[in-house]
Amino acid sequence: MDFETFYQDKFPAGTPRTVDLDKYQSMVDVLEQAVKKFADRPAFSAVGVTISYRDLDTQSRNFAAWIQNNTNLKPGDRIAVQMPNLTQYPIVVYGAMRAGLIVVNTNPLYTTREMEHQFNDSGAKALVVLANMAENAEKVLPHTGIEHVIVTEIADMHSPLKRKLMNAVVKHVKKMVPAYNLPKAHSLPAVLSAGSKAKFTPVEHKKEDIAVLQYTGGTTGVAKGAMLTHANLVSNLLQTRPMMGDLIDEGREIVIAPLPLYHIYSFTLNCGIMLEAGAHNILIPNPRDLPGFVKELKKHRFTAFLGLNTLFVGLCNNEEFKGLDFSSLKMTASGGMALTSDTAKLWKRVTGCEVTEGYGMTETSPVVTFNPPSAIQIGTIGLPICNTVIKTIDDDGNETALGEPGELCVKGPQVMRGYWQRPEDTQKSFTDDGFLRTGDVALIQEDGYIRIVDRKKDMIIVSGFNVFPNEIEDVVSSHPKVVECAAVGVPDNKSGEAVKVFLVANDSGLTESELKEFCRERLTAYKVPKTFVFREELPKTNVGKILRRELRDEVTQ
Repeated sequence: MDFETFYQDKFPAGTPRTVDLDKYQSMVDVLEQAVKKFADRPAFSAVGVTISYRDLDTQSRNFAAWIQNNTNLKPGDRIAVQMPNLTQYPIVVYGAMRAGLIVVNTNPLYTTREMEHQFNDSGAKALVVLANMAENAEKVLPHTGIEHVIVTEIADMHSPLKRKLMNAVVKHVKKMVPAYNLPKAHSLPAVLSAGSKAKFTPVEHKKEDIAVLQYTGGTTGVAKGAMLTHANLVSNLLQTRPMMGDLIDEGREIVIAPLPLYHIYSFTLNCGIMLEAGAHNILIPNPRDLPGFVKELKKHRFTAFLGLNTLFVGLCNNEEFKGLDFSSLKMTASGGMALTSDTAKLWKRVTGCEVTEGYGMTETSPVVTFNPPSAIQIGTIGLPICNTVIKTIDDDGNETALGEPGELCVKGPQVMRGYWQRPEDTQKSFTDDGFLRTGDVALIQEDGYIRIVDRKKDMIIVSGFNVFPNEIEDVVSSHPKVVECAAVGVPDNKSGEAVKVFLVANDSGLTESELKEFCRERLTAYKVPKTFVFREELPKTNVGKILRRELRDEVTQ
């Protein structure tokens, strides 16, 4: 297919097909330009505190100055950041980038096993962690190369008196902070205070410098760090924003951000696209607390909402949410997992706003395609964003015909440099002509819109998070009473998909509850299998490989 010719008349009138990718040199440049334009506008809010763009500039600079004057960290070193959606997050991340460090986004729900793997694989030398998760950090640190630890508490960005009171309530009344002992750790308020008195030396950023190591299972194997450069992240925000048409009114948008900023979807949208546009990002630390979430929504005349399928369903089934004022809501974006037609219709019925779905992956920073809000086609992932070329190929690498399914492949400035210290995995992820293989089977319609048909690999998506059967099977099979097992994804009304494990046991006394408890100790909650099925044997190929697909077909028929 001649890509340019085919797509030249497929977009809504006025939608650009190319953008100036040289507008910014780095993500730090994006921040500094936004500060010049929107200095006194609110940038981020969470747990009752709001920081302006000027505050973000000042405090991130203070954090960088502290790094430069009080540690041995140098540009290119890695710093792990482990916290939910709090105003500290953008301060720390942009501060780390200003000091030239590479940010390693870390899920706060990680178990000690997962933390240890990520910290050691990335070679992280520093960690910023929320006190609520510091108990696990204490257990892991002796087995890593981390030299500097900074602990933050939920209310750290409030005034000193309110900070002390709120943090005391969280710790002693709500019992949300398990006891930990990190005697050499620094508190974030102390770090920012000391940094305000220290000299900050600007660091020169090159476009090809790595900005973030974003961990993912990728299209194969165990968790790997996708090397996302400043150019990747800057490109993706510049490529995606034109697809939103004229819906973004600079300096005036109020955006609800319930998805974790450590996930690449909201990282790029809230810390990139919406930050560049001078938006006010309302961070939701715990979206699973629907009553608390709705209570926060009542305080804002929000204009945009970023979410995913399961969250939309949960909110629309909440009576108080249905009673909110949605008159200002003009854009709802969905990503992270497939948006069902029923959910899209339900959201439109409740809020009056259509949902626009996009597609992306960690390795593409993340956006590849997007439904233009003026021409949404439910059931598709939209059209390729600016400066992006896509194609579908068969198992032999040949391009498939229009309307014929094939593996979706992507080429563009948002595509990662590769996987951190894994050249073989990197090579396997690209075609000979430089396209990233997504592992998803898709078809390109006659009108240019793209539809995902299936996943080529066996990846399971639970509430927008990638779950890889190999990891689940490694944990379950490590149980002394398990002989062999296979993990598959099955449809689930709440999370989109759930993990189901088929296994052969060597002890008839083994129970499902015992296995679940075993997994809870070793896996993040969303990875824990929902059901276990005991079998005498599992289906295999003639060379002994377990046939996951046969098991999956069995449970979905």
